[in-house]
Amino acid sequence: MHRYGVQDAEDIIQETWLRLTPYEGVGAIRYPKALLLKIAANLANDRYARRKRDEAYADHCARLDGWGVQQAAQTEDVFTRQMVLGLPQPLRDVFVLSRFGGLSNSQIAEQLGIRPKTVEWRMTKALAHCAAQLRR
Repeated sequence: MHRYGVQDAEDIIQETWLRLTPYEGVGAIRYPKALLLKIAANLANDRYARRKRDEAYADHCARLDGWGVQQAAQTEDVFTRQMVLGLPQPLRDVFVLSRFGGLSNSQIAEQLGIRPKTVEWRMTKALAHCAAQLRR
């Protein structure tokens, strides 16, 4: 208990008991005490490794919190811009007017001098192109 703390020790004992119960009916266990200690030691080691991994991850996230989030946002903005610029011009016009301009299909059709069905078709193609880029 000194090594792991009371709560961890109790959890390890409980988990050891649960892991040991399938062996109850088996009388062929040559060294039951060794099995019990091995199960408990493995659980304790797993708990220790998990705690260290979680601490390392939390430390990593704390370091990223300042500049990493901004960096990620900027990277996402650049990727989005490249994705939109990668669209063929007719698809890009419809996409930009819809997503960034907030226009409806009929407003886009009127502004571009095309039919609303053409706007729908181009928007579908633009979204499919963007989805394909995201899957890469």
